[in-house]
Amino acid sequence: MIRLSDSEREVHMAALTKWKHDAVRDAIHRQYLFKDFNQAFGFMTRVALYTEQVNHHPEWFNVWNRVDVTLTTHDVSGLSMRDISMAQWMDTVYCSMIDKASG
Repeated sequence: MIRLSDSEREVHMAALTKWKHDAVRDAIHRQYLFKDFNQAFGFMTRVALYTEQVNHHPEWFNVWNRVDVTLTTHDVSGLSMRDISMAQWMDTVYCSMIDKASG
């Protein structure tokens, strides 16, 4: 596993439009909003089960309907493809949950 170069990070971040880069930590951050605590906790549960499978865990914080997520790879002291893949997976899960709730 290797840390992403600046140019690699820029390419991958272009597709992660809701994520913001934290240059100080070389991490990415996103806030997810849900209809209530139950839906937010359901999201966190799905993510927790997946992170155990892939052995890559987010830093996160939850207050009622909000989940703040930070991703970075501590082994390389910055962003890796594991973070990009995790962000994409989390966005897919979030969209599926929101679509079901509104549909």
